[in-house]
Amino acid sequence: MAIINFGGVKETVVTRNEFPLRKARQVLKNEVIAIIGYGVQGPAQALNLKDNGFKVIIGQRPGKSYDRAVVDGWLPGKTLFSYAEAVRKATIVQMLVSDAAAQQVWPEVKANLQAGAALYFSHGFPITYNKKTGIIPPKNVDVIMVAPKGSGLNVRRNFLSGAGINSSFAVYQDATGRAKERCLALGIGVGSGYLFPTTFPHETNSDLTGERGILMGALAGVMEAQYDVLRAGGHSPSEAFNETVEELTQSLIRLVDEKGMDWMYSNCSQTAQRGALDWKPKFKKAVLPVFKALYKNVRSGKEAAHVIKTCGAKGYPARLAKELAAMRNSEMWQAGAAVRALRPKEKAKAITAGTKGIGGRKG
Repeated sequence: MAIINFGGVKETVVTRNEFPLRKARQVLKNEVIAIIGYGVQGPAQALNLKDNGFKVIIGQRPGKSYDRAVVDGWLPGKTLFSYAEAVRKATIVQMLVSDAAAQQVWPEVKANLQAGAALYFSHGFPITYNKKTGIIPPKNVDVIMVAPKGSGLNVRRNFLSGAGINSSFAVYQDATGRAKERCLALGIGVGSGYLFPTTFPHETNSDLTGERGILMGALAGVMEAQYDVLRAGGHSPSEAFNETVEELTQSLIRLVDEKGMDWMYSNCSQTAQRGALDWKPKFKKAVLPVFKALYKNVRSGKEAAHVIKTCGAKGYPARLAKELAAMRNSEMWQAGAAVRALRPKEKAKAITAGTKGIGGRKG
């Protein structure tokens, strides 16, 4: 493990130098990894593990996700099975179904778990709120977590580019004495850039706050607010969208990614710098109470209860589709579609999906 200074606070993290791919392969050489659920995280983690040389099978019910698995090369009866059969064949079971679906799938998974198997999650929610979800693992299995800090799409994209996505990891239950070693090996196997320790409750609280906050909820809300103000001020949809979204995603956020917020500021005009520095405290003061209320709701379990009730309700997929369609069809995001269509076409970059060792470094 490496000790890294994060802004004056020292943390212990695991990098590919301390835990190289060859070690991960050695740790898991006799393991069969079953990916349960081929929806959001499932395809990325399954394909990354497969490309990195691990033995992977898929557990999925018939439907769109099953059909997608077949298209991706998983073979019915050979590497693609029902939930129950995949769990029976596996020594590591990765529960990558949605939080709402996890409690529905759990009885079938639990009934077929081998003693000594590892039960793996990529979100702490099902275990943190096990009184609500009913997911209480038997004492004879390891319970571990690797939580990539990104969508499944980018877990795969970053793997193929060799960059990887950072992940948190945690051990909830160590039945075999190998739980941590298995956990880290899987974290490297799915292509993590580096791994930092957490607990199931901490991951749950930070993840729910981040998704509802700056990563998704706050970002979308703030964008809509600025767009609406500009449109009300007489600006065209193109101008409002470019000043709200396009410049952020195509220019400024890349500078933040490169060297931080101050680097982005230093590469903007003095007028932009001054305005940003003067208005930043006002925005922080305005939204801090909202974030405090959000975090309170998350820690109290209110958000978890709402997710379980809402996402598990009859007809929820139709409700979700309607809500997403309303966003997609709004003027702001229709303007966005038009702006994206006008971007200069970049030369396609061919990426070979099956290259062994990509995202985990050979050796």
